Amino acid sequence: MTIEEHTSAAALSVAPEYVLAIAPYQAGKPIEELAREFNLDPAGIVKLASNENPLGLPKSAQFAMIEAASSLGRYPDPNGFELKACLSARYGLPSNWITLGNGSNDLLELASLALLAPGVSCVYSQHAFVVYKLATQARGARHIMVPARNYGHDLDAMFNAIADDTRLVFIANPNNPTGTFVPAAEMAAFLQRVHERWGDRVTVLLDEAYNEYLDPELRFDSARWVEQYSNLIVSRTFSKAYGLAGLRVGFAMAQPRLTDLLNRVRQPFNVNSMAQAAAIAVLNDAAFLQQSYELNKAGKQMLAENFTRMNLEFVPGYGNFLLVRVGDAARVNLELLKRGVIVRPVAGDGLPEWLRVSIGLPAENARFIEALAEVLAAP
Repeated sequence: MTIEEHTSAAALSVAPEYVLAIAPYQAGKPIEELAREFNLDPAGIVKLASNENPLGLPKSAQFAMIEAASSLGRYPDPNGFELKACLSARYGLPSNWITLGNGSNDLLELASLALLAPGVSCVYSQHAFVVYKLATQARGARHIMVPARNYGHDLDAMFNAIADDTRLVFIANPNNPTGTFVPAAEMAAFLQRVHERWGDRVTVLLDEAYNEYLDPELRFDSARWVEQYSNLIVSRTFSKAYGLAGLRVGFAMAQPRLTDLLNRVRQPFNVNSMAQAAAIAVLNDAAFLQQSYELNKAGKQMLAENFTRMNLEFVPGYGNFLLVRVGDAARVNLELLKRGVIVRPVAGDGLPEWLRVSIGLPAENARFIEALAEVLAAP
């Protein structure tokens, strides 16, 4: 046995079994990696795999970051006072009801770290965001994965699945990777039932990473639910519609009992200075947010129309992506990669015949449809 093998074996021998059982998260393939793999020109590659905003970083954020650069020799504000003040004004909640995260993914992890442990359970849906499963596994908690209904959350089944040892329920709305959406009335009824039955013993985390892509008539003010329910955490992100994916900044809204728990396990300085400055800037950039919404709506309609024309089943999505059934998804994905188009296989989410496709710029969407038609037509 080599020194490296001995060291690895020794490390594995002291790790908890539930940690060893974790399959590491697989992110979307980077453009540079695909270029190396198939000897492609990076400039010609289209990436529609990670639900990023195709408009990129808004100018408002770029200017704010340049100004913030002069202070990078010092640690960021550990409590994010200015950003919390802006969020407080935007959502009508006290600043101490807001927790900042290194992206909303960080907040999901913080909730699991604060509330889960061996001997308790977590409820989440089949075909929901994979981090719910990973975060539960990392704490050694028991998984209660509830079968999906029409590729989305079955809230009645999830309510009935809550056990005596359940401490946390994850709900993504809109859901990733399927794109489904639970209307406000159904979500409100679920929150009321959980609170009436279990009070603060069971926390619901409502993950609203794609909220800004909803049509206006579908949006609801979840901050008011936070005022009403002491067992609710609502998480949001700046990575999607706001275009700050590379900066990693998100926030959670909850009553002080829960924000106190999140801050007990939160790493100091978890949101860097540039991220805080950029987030403040984009919160006030209504024009960019509207442009992002309109571009996404048009691109989603274009993909949906083409999927219908090609007789492909797809899930009507409410985020910035669509889930489409292509049959042998592994083969189709590989052929798309060879043509310089990156999408997201979702076999790991229990959907081996499906691909998740992010909405891109008009030319990127057209490139994907052209490549997909070519692949599906091949023998």
